[in-house]
Amino acid sequence: MQFEKGHLYHIYNQGNNKQKVFFERENYLFFLKKLKIHILPYADILAWCLMPNHFHLMVYVNHVEIAESGSATPSRAPTFNSLNKSIGIMLASYTRAINKQKNRSGALFRPKTKAECLDCFKGITPSFYNREGFTQINISNPEKDYPQVCFDYIHANPTKANLVDKDESWEFSSAQDFAGFRNGTLANKIKAKKILEMS
Repeated sequence: MQFEKGHLYHIYNQGNNKQKVFFERENYLFFLKKLKIHILPYADILAWCLMPNHFHLMVYVNHVEIAESGSATPSRAPTFNSLNKSIGIMLASYTRAINKQKNRSGALFRPKTKAECLDCFKGITPSFYNREGFTQINISNPEKDYPQVCFDYIHANPTKANLVDKDESWEFSSAQDFAGFRNGTLANKIKAKKILEMS
């Protein structure tokens, strides 16, 4: 994954061999805590959805790297953590916890997490089509339409999977926050609305 400061990204991954990654409610809640720790220092989350066997995030990157606190001394340059590394740490630590809980071993997620720029005008990846278990969407004017289409697509996942009748009925999505049914703090609703109005 390659991130640039000041850009929107759709980040997603699914269970290895399409297996479940969330088995019970506590798993979803634990993963949400991991998102706060590992994503929010680098990016604003504008939309999110956790599905039984995959997750989607729409983020606005504020920092690609952050200096580790206390890492710089007069004799040593600061060391940096990157958003890439933080995502990897998040998924690895979640996998360890699930493996311990379920008395299992091995990979839980696919080896490569995808991150597609939604507003990088130099070569947006037109990836919205059906591939490897992800139902995606082709649109004609990606530079203009991608942010809104991605936002709507992320929230529509549970409905399309017949888990609920309405997007905002799925507990593990920011759709409830945008519908006013919950006052969640993971998604930056103000920034999301501003960015979507500009697209």
